[in-house]
Amino acid sequence: MFGFGKRKSPVEDVSTTEIATDSTDDSLASRLAKTRRGLGDSMADFFLGKMSIDRDTLDELETSLLSADVGVEATSEIIDDLQAKLSRKALSSVDALQLALSEHMLQILKPCEQALQIDSATRPYVILVVGINGAGKTTSIGKLAHYYQQQGRSVMLAAGDTFRAAAVEQLQAWGSRNNVPVIAQAAGADPASVIFDGLQSAQSRNIDVLIADTAGRLHTQSNLMDELAKIKRVMAKLDADAPHETLLIMDAGFGQNALQQAQQFNDSIGLTGLAVTKLDGTAKGGILFAIARKLNLPIRFIGVGEGIDDLRPFNAGEFVAALLED
Repeated sequence: MFGFGKRKSPVEDVSTTEIATDSTDDSLASRLAKTRRGLGDSMADFFLGKMSIDRDTLDELETSLLSADVGVEATSEIIDDLQAKLSRKALSSVDALQLALSEHMLQILKPCEQALQIDSATRPYVILVVGINGAGKTTSIGKLAHYYQQQGRSVMLAAGDTFRAAAVEQLQAWGSRNNVPVIAQAAGADPASVIFDGLQSAQSRNIDVLIADTAGRLHTQSNLMDELAKIKRVMAKLDADAPHETLLIMDAGFGQNALQQAQQFNDSIGLTGLAVTKLDGTAKGGILFAIARKLNLPIRFIGVGEGIDDLRPFNAGEFVAALLED
């Protein structure tokens, strides 16, 4: 079950070079503890002394959902549905409220539960990774490389973030760690040229998956957004369908700001999927509901820890159950 309480601040960005390989509690519920606490102390405490569910109860619930960055639109939809059930006397107990809440949360998230399916007939399958600085792009790329290697696929990385020298070094470190090749050029090189070389090399080596990094950028930086469009145009010279996935890495701790960023990226370059990171370090995990309701884009992965296996395919049922778990 979940509870209701004060909002927490997002934690600081973790180092991309010091990634844990295990943890004492691997459950999704434990990883979402801050969001669950952000929704309050505990369901039992919240309803202590309440003999029935009334409008005041729903008002308190509404405040808690908004505090967890579920968003006005998704929250209003949930509360309106619960109010309608209350009017029909269908919410006569705490258990009934929990069940109704769980069902509606799942209804919002389920359409966005779309795993990224790699077409084995397309080689390489190109994943272009975009996002702002600090969202965890480079770390997520390293974890994605590991994820697809575990599926038995060959992987190559392209270091298209040539603006930040450390990004190339970090990507090369991930390549060394995962034993995958990394195509890179000198700092300041044209990102489109680097990724073009990466695609050409992946084609010649018959690589299954090419994951291309790009420089972090704000959605308001039109020149850098144009750079992404150029990268897409250049890749199309070698493969008219590339990139096959344009994946936005977004930090859950940014809350509603992350939603605005995603909207602008989608409007500018057209996103095909999202990976929402750092859910373990924020009380704003409710942002997934706002994302689902507002953008209706596939949520491919969620990041719930520093471990190499902690970028996980998104499962709506598991996510809701983890939030509502005792």
